[in-house]
Amino acid sequence: MIQFITHTNERYDYIDGVQMALEGGCRWIQLRMKDASEETFLKTAETTRVLCKQYDAVFILDDHVEWVEKIGADGVHLGKDDMPIDKARQLLGKDKIIGGTANTFEDVKRIFLAGADYIGCGPFRYTTTKKKLSAVLGLDGYRQIISQMKTLGINLPVIAIGGILLSDVADIMTTGVSGIAVSGGVLTANNGNDPIITMTRFINKLKSCNK
Repeated sequence: MIQFITHTNERYDYIDGVQMALEGGCRWIQLRMKDASEETFLKTAETTRVLCKQYDAVFILDDHVEWVEKIGADGVHLGKDDMPIDKARQLLGKDKIIGGTANTFEDVKRIFLAGADYIGCGPFRYTTTKKKLSAVLGLDGYRQIISQMKTLGINLPVIAIGGILLSDVADIMTTGVSGIAVSGGVLTANNGNDPIITMTRFINKLKSCNK
């Protein structure tokens, strides 16, 4: 599984990133616009929803539980400082996807008990795409968390996130995680390739790891 989390830079806006990720083969988009106004967010979300429908992709909002139904999104991803997952589940019901952010095994247990569908776990390494960055996990951090999950019988998909590059994928997947989330690693790839090609390479690398 690969998720694309929206990001902007001097070359691409949010919709550019969504379009290129989808064209590259990604089928899971998380719209993250932390500092956007309500008007800008809702407008961008509507365009993203249409694009995701065209590509039969999952469309998740970051943080904004209150707009999931209005926009017609498939669910929401909640960080540590966002609405509690159990409250979001009460509001959205059992059919919407809810993910939570974890940096420690204690976070994982909390997210699991609250009724989330998946865990975004990281950061793998330092990244400039997120403010208030938690402690970097690295490969050993993932291995330890996955091992603890198995010991307690916690069976939720774990998505590695945070500064992941194409060259990291094979090593990360040996830790037992279910997939990865990418953002800047696609939009700012300095390998001479455009983001569409880079996303396709990420997907192909994941497929080769899962054989």
